[in-house]
Amino acid sequence: MSANPFLDSTLVHGDLYQGAARLTDRTHALHQAKISGSNVADAIADLLASRIRSGAVVLDIGCGRGTTTLRLANRLRPGQLVAVDASAALLDTTRSRLGDAGARGVMVCADFHRLPLPDNVADAAVAAFCLYHSPTPAAVVAEIARCLRPGGVVVLVTKSLDSYVELDRLVHTAGLDPGATNRPSLYESFHSGNLHTVAASSLTVLDVQHEDHVFGFADATHLARYLTTTPKYRITLTGGIPALAAALRQQ
Repeated sequence: MSANPFLDSTLVHGDLYQGAARLTDRTHALHQAKISGSNVADAIADLLASRIRSGAVVLDIGCGRGTTTLRLANRLRPGQLVAVDASAALLDTTRSRLGDAGARGVMVCADFHRLPLPDNVADAAVAAFCLYHSPTPAAVVAEIARCLRPGGVVVLVTKSLDSYVELDRLVHTAGLDPGATNRPSLYESFHSGNLHTVAASSLTVLDVQHEDHVFGFADATHLARYLTTTPKYRITLTGGIPALAAALRQQ
């Protein structure tokens, strides 16, 4: 097993994304904690809005639960929207969310290292918060570039290498996981510090934007809800969220 669960293919293609529940709980807890920072799906749509033609083909690589997919559908009204993810369960969630909003898209279940798409098929692509699941993100970028038409544009989104380092320290100091501060960042393979280098291996980089996003958890229960969705930590408490919240309060 890899020291980094985000680079463990067995976990990525298994427990981490076999269903949508963990990612849904994680996203909801984090969104409720957000204090500042733009809405990422809106920012992606804004970046693409002035760069694609009417009737464009747009790819959402590693679409997850479809939050960005839905925003692209509503904002850009592309001629064809293709959502790609290795998790059939997450694609089902994306399909349902698009359908509930009256939007349409093509769902493709595939590994982003080997996209089952022809060359030069897309006008634009998005890969948001997913490339850090690859030990070779430059290979994924090359595969995305292969699928782009000449003049096509890609938006890549990731986090900083030290994202949530404060939580690592808290979990360590509280004695919940003494090894929390020694394990590699979940984002070690693709982060804000190496994004330009990785992207430039196959693409012409037009712009790099950095933005601070700040989060504050309301109380111990809110924090416990988030920590239980984080695969980095090895917390052995029994009793679920109430027990974890109680341990956090004690410390």
